[in-house]
Amino acid sequence: MITHPKRLTAAILAALALIILPASPAHATYGPDQPVYVQLNATGGGPMLALLQGTVAFDDGNTRYRYNLTLCWQSAYPQPYFLINVNGSTTQSPVYTGMSSAPGCQFVYNYSADVNFGGTVQNVRFDVTGGWFASSGQYMMRTRSSATYDNPYN
Repeated sequence: MITHPKRLTAAILAALALIILPASPAHATYGPDQPVYVQLNATGGGPMLALLQGTVAFDDGNTRYRYNLTLCWQSAYPQPYFLINVNGSTTQSPVYTGMSSAPGCQFVYNYSADVNFGGTVQNVRFDVTGGWFASSGQYMMRTRSSATYDNPYN
């Protein structure tokens, strides 16, 4: 039995905290970051158009993935972009989080998100698209895909 007033007060506060404070939501445990690197060049050894680089990781519950990527706008016209392909069939737009700068880039666009896919994530791929004017003056576009990053938990 607790008879000392300070101990009694501490015990009551501890019990109230357990009752009043909600339990913290469970958080996904992510595996190791996998490096992402996609250099998009014009065809025929043409100029470098865009560089996508950063990391992607998967959670152990198989329904989430996270990425932290930068897209360097090199010489594409207009601005290059990328899309996220999940499980080979679902296309998602990346979440833009700001701009920065780097040597050799007109602009650097930052993208980062913790994505709850809502189903099993088997794999993820990044598709980078950019355009340029060929020496003939014809406008060209090209898309280059990253490796397919497999979820190590399924």
